Amino acid sequence: MELLPQPILDQLAANGRANQERIEAGEDTIDFEPVVKLFTPDGGATWLLSETDPEDADIAFGLCDLGLGYPELGSVRLSVLKAHRGRLGLPIERDLHFKADAPLSTFAERAREAGGIVT
Repeated sequence: MELLPQPILDQLAANGRANQERIEAGEDTIDFEPVVKLFTPDGGATWLLSETDPEDADIAFGLCDLGLGYPELGSVRLSVLKAHRGRLGLPIERDLHFKADAPLSTFAERAREAGGIVT
């Protein structure tokens, strides 16, 4: 199974382009709902990604939680996630049942309160 199929990559890219256009116009960025949830099946790491950088599609922005109790908004390289293996050698997986119910900022607030991403 492909970690990020083309429709997800397309939505991440569209969100990134939309925010880049808003930045260039001097407007506030859009607080998108996460497009995809990734996680380590043999660890506590989770990523909720909402967009990719229009100038470098390998850089995604979202809520990153390495399972250490300090979730934060930031960027991650998709190629690093694809290559990563957990402590049991398992690759990162996509949560096929994840459906966002709020914008990324709400997930970040919930995660800060809980000490980790809650979906």
